[in-house]
Amino acid sequence: MPETLIRRVADPSRLRARAETKRLPVSPAVSVDGTIEGYASLFDVVDLGRDRVARGAFAASLARRGPRGVRFLFQHDPAEPIGAWESLAEDRRGLRVRGRLNLAVTRAREVHALLRQGGLDGLSIGFRPVRHAREPGGVRRLVEVDLWEISVVTFPMLPDARVGAVKGSSPFLQPAPA
Repeated sequence: MPETLIRRVADPSRLRARAETKRLPVSPAVSVDGTIEGYASLFDVVDLGRDRVARGAFAASLARRGPRGVRFLFQHDPAEPIGAWESLAEDRRGLRVRGRLNLAVTRAREVHALLRQGGLDGLSIGFRPVRHAREPGGVRRLVEVDLWEISVVTFPMLPDARVGAVKGSSPFLQPAPA
């Protein structure tokens, strides 16, 4: 994870004071080419629509469609394609994604600017449930889904589904430093 060093200047009135160095995480570097990474879905977390995605729910769809068969949209609008997904993979945490905004598209340039600024960072999936079950409390457990699209959105249904990096290392895509 990128780090920056912050030095606390010693009090000049204390001749023997030593400067301290602290390590703080900083935002990842922003790519000129528009590459982004993040998690579009997390396993076993109930979203605002009362859905919980089970581990392995995307496997069949990803095998059938591959990354190029899943659209990269803005705000779930099929009239707003903004790039292409390069990698979609399930890991222990959820559906990890990497894609590239098409900066020849006006909306993609706008999204890129907002991502760089931090004004936009949500990810959200568009899908059809294939197999699901009801859990106590009315939660729908999604066992298998047909993934159609992943969008950059303002307000994701799953609040922790976020862009974690704009071409840079991501604090949650890699192990934390020791």
